[in-house]
Amino acid sequence: MNQDWRLFRGGAEPHEVEEWPAAPPWRTFGAGSGRNGTERGRVRHVISDEDRDTVNAALHLHRPLLVTGKPGTGKSTLARAIARELVLGEVLHWPVNSRSTLADGLYRYDAVGRLRDASLNSRGTDEPAPEPGIGDYLRLGPLGTAMLPRPKPRVLLIDELDKGDVDLPNDLLTVFEEGTYEIPELARLKESRVQVRVDGAGDERVTVEDGRVTCQVFPVVVITSNGERDFPPAFLRRCVRLDLKQPDERQLREIVRMHLGERVGALADELIEDFIQLRDSQAHDLATDQLLNAVHLRASGISMDFPSLRETVLRSLDESDA
Repeated sequence: MNQDWRLFRGGAEPHEVEEWPAAPPWRTFGAGSGRNGTERGRVRHVISDEDRDTVNAALHLHRPLLVTGKPGTGKSTLARAIARELVLGEVLHWPVNSRSTLADGLYRYDAVGRLRDASLNSRGTDEPAPEPGIGDYLRLGPLGTAMLPRPKPRVLLIDELDKGDVDLPNDLLTVFEEGTYEIPELARLKESRVQVRVDGAGDERVTVEDGRVTCQVFPVVVITSNGERDFPPAFLRRCVRLDLKQPDERQLREIVRMHLGERVGALADELIEDFIQLRDSQAHDLATDQLLNAVHLRASGISMDFPSLRETVLRSLDESDA
């Protein structure tokens, strides 16, 4: 492909693109592409035998799996791979930030919205309107949904726990150890059975009795961390720990082949060698998906030499290396 690959030319007259470039498999959206807009769920996860056995140990022990490693080593995709292979349904995803609390993961109650709707319903009448049902204003969070009593576990991804408050890991221990939690807003009600919404895009509802949820089977909990801070010993003791290493050359070839097919051939081989040299040097911090981006561009016929690829998609993740 020549310079016509440039859709945007800068300063050119407005022009329509007759054929929009095909997206990489991991950037497809819409029907059949999965919740996160990707086809990653259809791709087998590349994992070493040792790491695979660590995952299985966590499954047999019914313990959370604490996964650490550099960005791009497949920490988050591991949860989706487990859910897909073991047919455990859609992954429940809880992305943690500095403001996240245990309550956020368990449930969200819109008390303000309920009060507002009650006020609107009573306008223009002398009689107070009946209070709206609390179940319409309470939705279980990812952790709360994962703890629902089911014969088979759900997969819960607690993403980047090290970004959360310092007390969050210890707060999680109580739920993990006891396998139950209370919803005080429901426990105070006279009615013992209330239907509430669960985490997800739909309107699925479940019945909560006496304001308490107790799991039947402990969920498959995958907790990721970028190693930005240490966790308390009490928390670590109750997790099975997995440290994902950067994929080696054989694994990189397999990853590229699974995502982009055999067609990339020698184009990928050359880029993989250059990628490994850059990644393993002291001057560059790279993630595997950057390699996939580079191979996709090269396989699409884009006339971009390696120095240009390096500056465009193979830039170090550490800004101080730039």
